[in-house]
Amino acid sequence: SLELSVNAGTGQPNNSSTLAFSRDGVPLPAEDNPRTVFDRLFGAEPGGVAVQRARLNQRHSVLDAVLDDAKAQRGALGHEDRCKLDEYLHAVRDVESRTERLDAWLDVPKPTVDGGPFQRAVAKNQAGDYYRLILDLMVLALRTDMTRVVTYMNGTEGNGLAIPEIGITQSRHNLSHHNGDPEVLARLAKADTFLVAQLAYLLDKLKDATEQGEPLLDRTMVLFGSGMSYGHSHANSNLPILLAGGGGLGLKHGQHLDYNAPKLTAPYTLDYEEWKSLCGSPRDGNARLSNVMLTMLQKMEVKTDRFVDSIAPIAELV
Repeated sequence: SLELSVNAGTGQPNNSSTLAFSRDGVPLPAEDNPRTVFDRLFGAEPGGVAVQRARLNQRHSVLDAVLDDAKAQRGALGHEDRCKLDEYLHAVRDVESRTERLDAWLDVPKPTVDGGPFQRAVAKNQAGDYYRLILDLMVLALRTDMTRVVTYMNGTEGNGLAIPEIGITQSRHNLSHHNGDPEVLARLAKADTFLVAQLAYLLDKLKDATEQGEPLLDRTMVLFGSGMSYGHSHANSNLPILLAGGGGLGLKHGQHLDYNAPKLTAPYTLDYEEWKSLCGSPRDGNARLSNVMLTMLQKMEVKTDRFVDSIAPIAELV
């Protein structure tokens, strides 16, 4: 998988910089520099494969030593410390597995692509150029089959980018603490419109690219959304989620699934207090984001009947 973000690394538990986690819940570090990502995917390192393989073998030896030492110490630990050690060992094994996959990948010839656009430095305060460069890189990685899975965090919960080119000088975090101020909400809506325009750019690029005679968009599922529905109070119910693409995989589009309306005793008023209440309290406890994830997994032919706390795939999408 390819992990991308506006901030490199993993961040902290309450302010993550990555959307990708291992099977054991270990955060996978993301990269924020397009040039670095391009060179990793398509570039040739000095010394070639032999130097890269020697580096991976050295890493593998270090991991083996760490595992052996940790296992030797385990018997002397109490229950709580053993649990923590086991979490650590899972993380080490994940790194070991990634190292093995990287080693196998060294023997796969890399496609020849034009790296010129990705070698220029684009500052994050040029938000549109920066976002589109990352999105171009995502499409290139998918189009050349260098990866099948990409995660991209276009703004962390504590540090979304300001967008000076449209007059938004505050960070996303500052805008989200609006307390219902109409002027701040208008700026927030302007920032949201800008971000959705970047999504449209990505979808157009995927639509224009082809794979086996089909638009790449029809063979790709794109999930776009937010981890909060009402940032001012950190409410995370009734999240705004958009699922695009995947037409060739059998996804049904052109619909808005509203899980609140059937549970309401009166029609929406759409005033501020009602909106804040809906964002803080789910009306349908069975309407879970994990159901969307399960639907996507099954459409990708992953053999599973559950993802985290999912109940069932979403019938309206399939």
